[in-house]
Amino acid sequence: MKRSATGTYEVTAVGGETVRAFIPLPLPPQPALDLTGPAQPLLERALLALGRLDSISALLPDTDLFLYSYVRKEAVLSSQIEGTQSSLSDLLLFEMEQAPGAPLDDIVEVSGYVRALEHGLARLRAGFPLSSRLIREVHAELLARGRGSDKDPGEFRRSQNWIGGTRPGNAIFVPPPHIAVADCISDLERFLHGDRGDLPVLIKAALAHLQFETIHPFLDGNGRVGRLLITLILCSAGVLSEPLLYLSLYFKENRAEYYRLLDAVRHDGDWEAWIEFFLRGVEQTSSSAVSTARRLVAVFSADRELIQGQGRKAGSALRICEALTSRPVLTVSGAAQRTGLSFPGASDGMKLLGELGIVRELTGKKRNRAFAYDRYLAMLGEGT
Repeated sequence: MKRSATGTYEVTAVGGETVRAFIPLPLPPQPALDLTGPAQPLLERALLALGRLDSISALLPDTDLFLYSYVRKEAVLSSQIEGTQSSLSDLLLFEMEQAPGAPLDDIVEVSGYVRALEHGLARLRAGFPLSSRLIREVHAELLARGRGSDKDPGEFRRSQNWIGGTRPGNAIFVPPPHIAVADCISDLERFLHGDRGDLPVLIKAALAHLQFETIHPFLDGNGRVGRLLITLILCSAGVLSEPLLYLSLYFKENRAEYYRLLDAVRHDGDWEAWIEFFLRGVEQTSSSAVSTARRLVAVFSADRELIQGQGRKAGSALRICEALTSRPVLTVSGAAQRTGLSFPGASDGMKLLGELGIVRELTGKKRNRAFAYDRYLAMLGEGT
């Protein structure tokens, strides 16, 4: 439904140029959303897919083993949207203090995303509300190290930013002036906690994500925090018990449409088209994650059978393979620590896994080499 522009323009002078900065109206949209059209069946399918995703623990022997790597896949994808080049294996090696040949700034940036998400979830689980303060804390974790650490981590911006172009005067989009940011975020916070019983949580998450991207409250990291906000909203509301929904790959694969729809909301008030796009993403992403979990269970089972067929040599290899399901990149010493095997025993077990084609050496070192559970990492790395 086309309404009219969902905000007002404030004309300011920046760097000697006249700039039209967009200040969004508070949520919810007016007139009210029309969810009786295509959005209704999309919402039902998205909720069904999300429910299957939330019950993923029924598929996996240990949800944490999937969650550990899945969160890191999202960190890689969300950061790639911002231009980083690191891979999932780069991040896992970095966390082991081994990252040969990978751009260090890129990996630090990706690891910051993992820290930010873990911090936000820990705060929510401790009873802290999803709020302006929590958003700033998440941002502080995101930019604590590396690129962006000089862009006021944890603080709303105190100058004008812009999207596209080389300066505000020729930008594609100019967010609100910095003096309006605090009020805009306060409005968003009131919407998230207001009595909006008529709006399903998924719809609120769709609206809040777009509103946050429009406000663009930080000097850097807005896109990543805006994507994290979706997960935090769903976990805070209890729709997801674990942070298993990530839309970065969907946004990345449909980038042009994503930006077109953001602009359509700002200029024409077409919230319904954006919501339909968002709900399709939730359905596709949830179904894909469940499919990946099922495929992983099949891989784990097939590899165990393959190892068991090796007779007396199978014992240590089985234990290491089990350890690799929760940490898909390990050194021999790391495998020994996780399994309780001696170093020679772990070395023999890892060697057998290599001979069977289950693990692949990543670092090219002669000592302290790191090995990846190859098919597991390949599945998780799809799209990255």
